[in-house]
Amino acid sequence: MEYFLQQLINGLTLGSIYGLIAIGYTMVYGIIGMINFAHGDIFMIGSFVALIVFVALISIGVTFIPLALLLVLLAAMFFTSAYGWAVERVAYRPLRTSFRLAPLITAIGMSIVLQNYVQVVQGARVKPLQPVITGGYTIMESNGFAVNLSNIQIIIIGLTFALMVIFSLLISRTSLGRAQRACEQDRKMAALVGINVDRTISLTFVMGAALAAVAGTMFLMLYGVIDFYIGFVAGVKAFTAAVLGGIGSLPGAMLGGLLIGLIEVFWSGYFTIEYKDVAAFSILAIVLIFLPSGILGRPEVEKV
Repeated sequence: MEYFLQQLINGLTLGSIYGLIAIGYTMVYGIIGMINFAHGDIFMIGSFVALIVFVALISIGVTFIPLALLLVLLAAMFFTSAYGWAVERVAYRPLRTSFRLAPLITAIGMSIVLQNYVQVVQGARVKPLQPVITGGYTIMESNGFAVNLSNIQIIIIGLTFALMVIFSLLISRTSLGRAQRACEQDRKMAALVGINVDRTISLTFVMGAALAAVAGTMFLMLYGVIDFYIGFVAGVKAFTAAVLGGIGSLPGAMLGGLLIGLIEVFWSGYFTIEYKDVAAFSILAIVLIFLPSGILGRPEVEKV
């Protein structure tokens, strides 16, 4: 029981990170019907920006952790939002009316460009970071095994669900959210009633990139090591989470992220770590056979 509870905590922590990245995928797909395969690399850039800002703050003597964390999050969100906006302007807007395969190929190309750009600028070696937030709590202990909940895990899970609530309210109760839902239903009609479609889509990319920056910062603080390739692996798993939960649904993206994290952690804990990715993708295949639109997704209705 103790081991199961510890793996549950670890799975929820990892799934929260996947869920934050998956929201970016599902927001973009929900509005323009395209998959931003460069989104995982935006997450990777957020991790590197967070690392650079952490090192800079330490070098100038900023040691108050809450202030340092706030500054790191703001800097990472600002820079990754700029990258997200640039990806939309370069890779998506010129091809928005083209055939559907064109922006997909361009997004893959942007992913490769961002990977190699970071590799050239930061190097191919793994970049470490000393633990910034330490300490935690022992929930229970039995037969020499202690169930621990670290402070960084509390922050990741709490911050993820807080952001989920904020973005859900943003989509459902603000003018921007109404514009996004209008663009999701019919972009031409939205433009006819006065909605700036280009600005709405750009803001959607910016919001998704900001969430990816938060996920990248949390990933850095949780594991303490990053490299230029983490964006591809995490991006594929987050995309899997978005499809599993129902792409186009924000709660579905979070649910899918939590499920992928739990599957990965429990498979690693009870079976073998080498096949944890196989287990996650196998569950995805099974779900899509019986629920093609995902767990919380809605089947697309063709307009005639």
